[in-house]
Amino acid sequence: MNNLMNKISKFTLKFSSHLKKRLINLFKNILVYIKTNLLVEVFIIVNIINGIILRFLTVKNQFAIKPALGDLTLLIAISAFCYFIKPKKQVRYLFVFSIIFSLVCFINCVYYSNYISFASFSMLSTATELTGYTDAVVQNILEFKDFIFFIPPFILLFFHIQFKKKDYYNRVEKIEKGRKRFLNTIGITLISLGIFVTQLTSTDLSRLNKQWNRSSIVMEFGIYIYQTNDLVSCIKTKMNTMFGYDEAAKKFREYYSTKEKSEANKYTDIFKGKNVLVIHAESFQGFTMNLKFNDQELTPNMNRLSKEGIYFDNFYAEESTGTSSDTEFTFSSSLMPASNGTVFMNYFNRKYVTTQKLLKEQGYYTFSMHGNNGSAWNRDVMYKYIGYDKFYSKKDFEIDEEIGLGLSDKSFFRQSVEKIKDINNEHDKWYGLLVMLTNHTPFSDIKNYSDYSVDLNNEDGTVTSYLEGSKMGNYLKSVHYADEAIGQLMNSLEEEGLLDDTIVVIYGDHDAKLKTGEFERLYYNENIDSILIDPNKKIETIDDYTYELNRKVPFIIWSKDKLNTDYTGTFNKVMGMIDVSPTLGNMLGFYNQYALGVDIFSVDENVIVFPDGNWMTNKLYYNSSKKEYRQLEQDTSISIDYIDKYSRHAELLIDLSNGIIDYDLIKKVDEGDVQLNIGEN
Repeated sequence: MNNLMNKISKFTLKFSSHLKKRLINLFKNILVYIKTNLLVEVFIIVNIINGIILRFLTVKNQFAIKPALGDLTLLIAISAFCYFIKPKKQVRYLFVFSIIFSLVCFINCVYYSNYISFASFSMLSTATELTGYTDAVVQNILEFKDFIFFIPPFILLFFHIQFKKKDYYNRVEKIEKGRKRFLNTIGITLISLGIFVTQLTSTDLSRLNKQWNRSSIVMEFGIYIYQTNDLVSCIKTKMNTMFGYDEAAKKFREYYSTKEKSEANKYTDIFKGKNVLVIHAESFQGFTMNLKFNDQELTPNMNRLSKEGIYFDNFYAEESTGTSSDTEFTFSSSLMPASNGTVFMNYFNRKYVTTQKLLKEQGYYTFSMHGNNGSAWNRDVMYKYIGYDKFYSKKDFEIDEEIGLGLSDKSFFRQSVEKIKDINNEHDKWYGLLVMLTNHTPFSDIKNYSDYSVDLNNEDGTVTSYLEGSKMGNYLKSVHYADEAIGQLMNSLEEEGLLDDTIVVIYGDHDAKLKTGEFERLYYNENIDSILIDPNKKIETIDDYTYELNRKVPFIIWSKDKLNTDYTGTFNKVMGMIDVSPTLGNMLGFYNQYALGVDIFSVDENVIVFPDGNWMTNKLYYNSSKKEYRQLEQDTSISIDYIDKYSRHAELLIDLSNGIIDYDLIKKVDEGDVQLNIGEN
């Protein structure tokens, strides 16, 4: 027994001594690894800090560990490959990637500041749309803070120079074995990845795969994994559109095979057979309606039309990266914008069922007019797929007055009326779209064309400084000009007798993309004692929810023979651009069987789904990234089932729309590849 105990004791001492030596050697190796990888460590640290700064300036979760761990994992993995290069030359590899990551942070910070989302590689094809928008970029988009992201490459070069002076690289070359260092670093990457994966939920992984909720991905995974995943997703989509086809087709069949057509209501066929004139009001935001300065209405013509017609004051554009083009697509098709890229640029050659095509089946002549280049947002190509018979672009107008980006709205409308007269003489029924241009960021040129004052005149003849010279002030002047142009257009149409058998539809295509500070300037100017708008609409704080809710745009349906009747009035039910085609279809007598929106007059409660997965009803606005909501009706209780119901609906709607767009499913139905029984249920 004593011999056994002695053997156990000797084995224990030997094992502990061996383990101690191993741990000491491991600790020494770790110290050597740290001391001889200083440049890589600088590369990783500065780029992690960049990611943290980006999240601080955007999604505000700079202290979150999970996205920082995601950034760390990717940076370690990328740095591992530098060990196949000699130590003195590793700086070239690391410097290139540092520039790339700096650009990623810079571009996404600029993009988020203006679009409250993150950039995508699928948008590269839209880069040409910036041609001619240089002033807008410089004056209204770039800020000094954005350039902070380019500091890391210079820090890396600074340390590289210091290491060269201290003969650091020669010492490292005596120790470093590239293949072994690579494997060790990959091992560290796997450990970091393992820790990171344990922090993720199934919802996180689902969103990473689908890529449509970009803010959520950056919040949970970090900016570098988001952008890498976006690149892979873009390449995968381009190389093989069959990925996910079966699942998309299954959802498509299940949804449309059980979809029921809405029942007739008070508005059914009230405008059947009438001409339709649609005004695409560029950047016209809803808060400008009924706003006054010095007792002078900012938008007197739009105010009048909203009172005489049908006005929806809780209307949202639902646009994504394609802004104006997304709105045109959603307005026409009742589908959501594409989650990757834009339909007008990336998915134009698909089959879509649109308002224009359905009216053409009823004998309508369809046309669009815009004072910009026909190639802008690929309109000259996409319009054929939407269903326009004729597109009048810049080449069809005399450019006799330019404001901002091109032909002024007043000149554009004046010349458009002459063209509409000819169309009206040649065709029994017509549908036309007029796309406005002047009220477009950066709004800086408008001061020469609008004498509307956004300062305040006092009774003693003095003037209190308020908004003159600010971006908000310039925007409001621009809106006033746009309102004057619409007023002149309506007067010209009336004089030519073109309103007698025509309905006029006006929508704001998206918000003005002004930053929070400009709204604080409007609502909380230190020189102003009281707010200028109705006290009941006073905004207490400009937080993220307030900003999002304030992005609503006007939507008006006006008809001369229905002025101030029981068909008209202001409707407060929330409504999105996706609901326009079904609503107009009910009024004009056509039915889009593939519409994802609803006839607004046929539902008790409507839900607006935004491209990022957020949604809202009259009761609440739900942020899917944060899984929290802002309650809008305080006397209403909100249940978990209510939130789950509409969250599932929002995800399904986005998936369905993406499936139709990505895989051209409507065409597949026509070709017999997808079998449906829809439309008459």
